[in-house]
Amino acid sequence: MTLRSRGDQGAATRVDFAELAPELPRFLGQAAYLQLGYFETLTRLIRATPELSEKESLSRAAGAALTKHRAIVELIAARGDDPTQLMLPFRENLDAFRRKTIGARPRETLLAVYITAGMLDDFYFALASSYGETGERVAEILGEDDARHEIVAIIQETIDGDGEWRSLLSMWARRLVGDTILVCRSALRQPELAAMSEDRVELVYTELMGAHARRMDAMGLAS
Repeated sequence: MTLRSRGDQGAATRVDFAELAPELPRFLGQAAYLQLGYFETLTRLIRATPELSEKESLSRAAGAALTKHRAIVELIAARGDDPTQLMLPFRENLDAFRRKTIGARPRETLLAVYITAGMLDDFYFALASSYGETGERVAEILGEDDARHEIVAIIQETIDGDGEWRSLLSMWARRLVGDTILVCRSALRQPELAAMSEDRVELVYTELMGAHARRMDAMGLAS
């Protein structure tokens, strides 16, 4: 199972935790709802952003998330399942998670989308290898252009030469990591998770954190 970092595919490390993968319907439902959540948060940021150039950048990132959501929904429907029914069990918890990642300032929320979506997409990309052809299709969907370089450009412009913003966003990003790891943990098969050694489980999250650190470094923020 490959846990990859966007923009640094060659540095990916193989971590085998296929036995922890949830049932396929659960995997698909949560993956679809996560993409919908990214779209919703980015859409709210578009409305809150006065600069037209930033609105256009955010619209591209939001459009990419919606495209991925629709592709996973189509995959669910093609399997004969009801996408709404598969997503519904995750609505309450994932909506609560997204509320926790709404910052006091739009820039904090924007960074939250980038950090949480990056970590969770990496995690689901890795889990996808457990599901044969269906998982391969999900991996293809998650691997498509997410236009999050648009978010990076806005963040980098914000922190360039502004030490206060740099410190604020670095601190905010650190707060996001724990809640994001909890979302990952909740997606796994809980009985098997409880039976595994803590060291084995932590190896999975160590890989997630390595990818997160590379994303932070690329933006010029301390992880």
